[in-house]
Amino acid sequence: MTLPMVVPAPGLPARVRIHEVGARDGLQNEKATVPTEVKAEFIRRLATAGLTTIEATSFVHPKWVPQLADAEQLFPLVSDLSELSDMEVALPVLVPNERGLDRALALGARQVAVFASATESFAKANLNRTVDEALAMFEPVVSRAKAAGASVRGYLSMCFGDPWEGPVPVAQVVRVCRALLDMGCDELSLGDTIGVATAGHVRRLLAELNEASVPTSSLAVHFHDTYGQALANTYAALEHGVTTVDASAGGLGGCPFAKSATGNLATEDLVWMLQGLGIETGVDLTSLVATSTWMADRLGRPSPSRTVRALSHQDSEESTESEEH
Repeated sequence: MTLPMVVPAPGLPARVRIHEVGARDGLQNEKATVPTEVKAEFIRRLATAGLTTIEATSFVHPKWVPQLADAEQLFPLVSDLSELSDMEVALPVLVPNERGLDRALALGARQVAVFASATESFAKANLNRTVDEALAMFEPVVSRAKAAGASVRGYLSMCFGDPWEGPVPVAQVVRVCRALLDMGCDELSLGDTIGVATAGHVRRLLAELNEASVPTSSLAVHFHDTYGQALANTYAALEHGVTTVDASAGGLGGCPFAKSATGNLATEDLVWMLQGLGIETGVDLTSLVATSTWMADRLGRPSPSRTVRALSHQDSEESTESEEH
């Protein structure tokens, strides 16, 4: 018997594109350095599991995120993924400034992302700039990337709450989203960086973005599971028509600049929910669970994903039963 049983719900998208962030956002906060070859194998396994958008790394200064200091070494190890696969695999990378963009373009990156903040406190902590100063810094990055033929994603952190400022006014988030779109970003990822969003808040932000002429088709959602709300928030976004959801294999991740940020929404938990709703993702859940279990072994601790734990436990029980017989 195959579980979960498929019971579609009305008004939801037929297909969702998962923007896999495990290799970048998931690993960036790890204290012990993960070998470059392990990162490359992780990305390759994620692609084999059917993920077609895998954020590979960040071209940030090594001083700020030491875990990603090997971007130049890693990207060439995985840049041939599309050539080796029947499907097209996008490998977006984070670029904090023009220097980072130069490094990424030199290696052939075709999808890049900039990382903005909806709040002044986080902009100062993460970028050492005000919100508007950061936007001014990103403007030439976005325009040059577009001129080079690359697509650009705009990440927006602290869309639902900030550890220093508390609640973030919706209008404040809308203003920065509108600025990112106006400078040329193709897609915006709305980040619940410390995991405080609730479903009603998600619906209100999406509605007000639409009122400000930000189309739902240009939006993605990025939820952290600090209070166990990530799937509920994702469901609210799906009801609104969002079809791109960020997730991290095995639930890896946090944010080095916001200590209250816990793990990202686990890709396996997301896929389990979507499969039960009859929503296509193209992801093989069994292969993905095996990949996250493999990575958890490399990190020396179990995966926080409930689905990984449940299915891994089931597999081990079935293995024990077969040995007994």
